[in-house]
Amino acid sequence: MDLDALRREYVFGSLDERDLNADPFRQFDTWFGNAVDAGIELADVMTVATASQAGVPSARIVVLRGVDERGFVFYTDYRSAKSRDLDENPSAALVFYWRELGRQVRISGAVQRVSEEESARYFRSRPLESRLAALASSQSEVISNRKVLEDRFEALKAEHPTGDVPYPDNWGGYRVSPHEFEFWHGRELRLHDRIRYRRGVDGDWVIERLSP
Repeated sequence: MDLDALRREYVFGSLDERDLNADPFRQFDTWFGNAVDAGIELADVMTVATASQAGVPSARIVVLRGVDERGFVFYTDYRSAKSRDLDENPSAALVFYWRELGRQVRISGAVQRVSEEESARYFRSRPLESRLAALASSQSEVISNRKVLEDRFEALKAEHPTGDVPYPDNWGGYRVSPHEFEFWHGRELRLHDRIRYRRGVDGDWVIERLSP
């Protein structure tokens, strides 16, 4: 494969500090809305990077399921590899990438579980198949073959014909509470725009331009 043949220029406009909202959450809302309005498929997916207590990194794609001034929420099995990392080292980094707009947002912060009430409420709002799958799978555990998983799913489906699937105590949400945002905008000649928001000692957001 000739990777050099995949090179491309980034010509998507610019990012100027004067055009930014002083609140990075509001700035994120603007960019996220732009991505949705542009019809970008899977605009709500993000990479979640974690690390074990020993510092071994791991990353995967998940779906954003809530955002407000408290942080960014996603849901998972509390027995999963990412959950084990977060139990040992409650910090994470998030990355959103909207290629069609030439934009990327990086977020890092402390992580904590959302309340059981909030997790249960979201679980019950999910499609039936998603709720059954959450019960059928012991995420990140070794299984002998796919049929084991499919048989478990079908057994649970028969066990709950009315769709009254119980909320599992091993499943729930995490909230990433940011201490830093970075908004990246692709520019020509690789002279990209990078604007960082970081928490100052007084708790206010400090806005800085970074070299690409």
